[in-house]
Amino acid sequence: CVSRRLYCEAEEDPKRRSCQTVLAEALDIVVRSFAPILPHLAEEVFQYLPYKKDSEGVFRSGWIKASSGWKKPGTEEAIEGACAIRDSFLGSISGKNALEYEVVIVIEPGLLFELMEVLQAEESSSVSQLNEIMMASQTTLLSEFPKETPTDANIIKGTFLINLEGGDIREESAYEVIVLPTAKAKCPRCRRYTAQSSSTPCPRCMNVLAGKGSG
Repeated sequence: CVSRRLYCEAEEDPKRRSCQTVLAEALDIVVRSFAPILPHLAEEVFQYLPYKKDSEGVFRSGWIKASSGWKKPGTEEAIEGACAIRDSFLGSISGKNALEYEVVIVIEPGLLFELMEVLQAEESSSVSQLNEIMMASQTTLLSEFPKETPTDANIIKGTFLINLEGGDIREESAYEVIVLPTAKAKCPRCRRYTAQSSSTPCPRCMNVLAGKGSG
């Protein structure tokens, strides 16, 4: 989530910097949008932007200039698919803390699996974009159901309809989510259940504290 990216990642980590970029872009668009009806507030916001020291002001710098680079094909569908899978996961734990669980997402090879790979290239991760969306302590992405599943696992099935290129590409994909209670301890720094002991930071936080980035 946003708070973990901003406060737990290393200062110059790409995850943290990209989060700051998105927040700055969103603020810029929102302020320019309400400037015609709240001019004094919009101008005051612009005067206090720490990254625009020599700003001409909201009215002299032009209207909204959203870059086409923000519209990356497949990104919206990947996020929507991940959110649909997350909703299945969260619905299965009845308001409990999602960080106390690990999830295994099983999707047969196809378009949905490829979209999820965009969000998580490695098989298992506690720091990937997919895991951030899932809000779990760790997410594993598999193309086939594991041969061994713990007896206390909760298995949820669902489907997601992918709609790309204005409807020219449509594919309904099935997925399964295996929900497992995490066996690890809560990290005292990032609050994820990824530490070996509740008194010792997790490996990612140890790297950040040592100045090696989040890895």
